Amino acid sequence: MLTDVPLEELVPYIDWTFFFAAWELKGRFPAILNHPQYGSAARELYDAARALLDRIVAEKRLRASGVYGFWPAVSEGDDLVVYRDRALSEELTRFNMLRQQEPIADGKPSLSLADFIAPRHDYLGAFAVTAGLGAETYARAFEAANDDYSAIMVKALADRLAEAFAAYLHAKARIESGIDEHLSPEQILVEAHRGIRPGFGYPACPDHSEKFKLFDLLDATAIGLSLTEHAAMLPAASVSGLYFAHPQARYFTVGRIGDDQVASYARRKGRPVEEIERWLSPNLSYEPARC
Repeated sequence: MLTDVPLEELVPYIDWTFFFAAWELKGRFPAILNHPQYGSAARELYDAARALLDRIVAEKRLRASGVYGFWPAVSEGDDLVVYRDRALSEELTRFNMLRQQEPIADGKPSLSLADFIAPRHDYLGAFAVTAGLGAETYARAFEAANDDYSAIMVKALADRLAEAFAAYLHAKARIESGIDEHLSPEQILVEAHRGIRPGFGYPACPDHSEKFKLFDLLDATAIGLSLTEHAAMLPAASVSGLYFAHPQARYFTVGRIGDDQVASYARRKGRPVEEIERWLSPNLSYEPARC
């Protein structure tokens, strides 16, 4: 567990490209600052963001905390089974994964994240981080002063710091797990490293409800994180997911899935098909039956 990580350690890992995208300014940083059409607006926004970020860091207006770990794990079909010890004597949890089902060009295999964990004697990592502790309070102070611009900026910067924390912690976790890397923050931001950290709700594992298992495994509430009934993380400026260290692990999109996989997935999770269809509605290749 990491509590009150100094924000200045996270700042070098901020991906400013996504910050500008949140303000609907498309383009890669730092080239966007010299864009012929909206470079002036980008520079003005960047200067304001850096000034407020410096204030947040100096005054410790936001707090960053995280929790992570590695557990013995094996793949069992498309499930990831996590155990308490290397003897695999006690199952802690089981993450249910989905597999690509639509035809893929060039004869490439249909992937599941379970492919990146061995069926015997492997390890799976998990993490949850936040940089949003204090963000709502700070934003409300600006709103009370009729400064909505700064209130929005606080939330945008908290989001970027949370993502920066995820990148920072993944680098730390890789080294601790024996992956010998000497990469700069810039190299890490372009993912010039081994391993991935997909989050539930994202394309490779689109079922948000798996976050409930993740939070239980990590005891994420101990650092001030919680989940709504719809599996949204609170504070909002938070990131969570799994660590895969397989050298061929990569991000992908599960895409559309059929009723056969949904039925199998529901059985594996021990939940009604109708409930699974609600969680996975954007990924369904069919129209669910309505009673």
